[in-house]
Amino acid sequence: MIWQKIDIETTSEAEDIIVAELEDMGVEGIEISDNVPISEEDRQKMFIDILPELPKDDNTAHVTFYADSEKPVAETVQKVKEMLSRISQFVDAGKCEVTVGETKDADWINNWKEFFKPFRVDENIVIKPSWEELTEERPGDIVIEIDPGTAFGTGSHETTRLCIQNIRKYLNTGATVLDVGTGSGILSVIAKKLGAGVVTGVDIDPNAVKTAEENTELNGIKSDSDVTSPGFFENAWKKSENRIDYLTGNILGSAQFRDKLGKYDLVVANILADVIIPLSEVVRDCMNKDGVFISSGIINTKEDEVRAALEKNGFRIACIARMGDWVSIVAM
Repeated sequence: MIWQKIDIETTSEAEDIIVAELEDMGVEGIEISDNVPISEEDRQKMFIDILPELPKDDNTAHVTFYADSEKPVAETVQKVKEMLSRISQFVDAGKCEVTVGETKDADWINNWKEFFKPFRVDENIVIKPSWEELTEERPGDIVIEIDPGTAFGTGSHETTRLCIQNIRKYLNTGATVLDVGTGSGILSVIAKKLGAGVVTGVDIDPNAVKTAEENTELNGIKSDSDVTSPGFFENAWKKSENRIDYLTGNILGSAQFRDKLGKYDLVVANILADVIIPLSEVVRDCMNKDGVFISSGIINTKEDEVRAALEKNGFRIACIARMGDWVSIVAM
């Protein structure tokens, strides 16, 4: 399908007003492009380790939206021009140039899949997309099927690889595992395949939890996220059968939530440095006395900061592994 792409050249000062006016006109899926630096408050909300390098903010901006090419676009463009003329009386809206182009409809959600092929994480762990056939399998291979959906975590990124290697190194058969920020559930599934007992995955995003459950079942493991059912937590601890429990929640935000989770032999968090630092203050609540904490997702420029936070909170650094620009720290 062909779409009409309508682009408004304006100013960052006027972009919010233009977006509000477009929404009042019933326009959806609006894109904003500008060079306004990301604030520290927004950075914290987005858990960004590295701020993007933007050109100097020159107050220019582009507001873009799309219209069905089968419907006349001239009327929409005229309404947009009238709106721009009106708001220009009250705010500097810049050039207010409106251009119309065409763009082909694309399956942006799924196009990336053509680049995601089976690959080997280490000597016998193979990550296989659910839509691909495995053409080369060795005796003893542990094959993990994965469909990340919109959740992060295919296993190919250095941070995930570091976690997988450390799970293999520090996981004892039958050990209990808590996967904080589970995302696609890949680490939970691998821990279970490597012989873990009770495995629980936690994420603040309910969509990630849903994806994790689906990936778990792709690998022949049962999953459960019905935290409202009577005895959910009690039953999880009574049996370490072939299943993984997933919960939506914020381990940082609630001591009561951490109490319900119980204590684990191994906690893994493949998140970001700016989350691991505050997590180091509370993660002991979810660890057994001799528990191991594997953290990853740490850009190398934050390594010293994360290490200092762990040591400040009573952890002993057992191992630091690096891959590319990324770091994983194992603490006890």
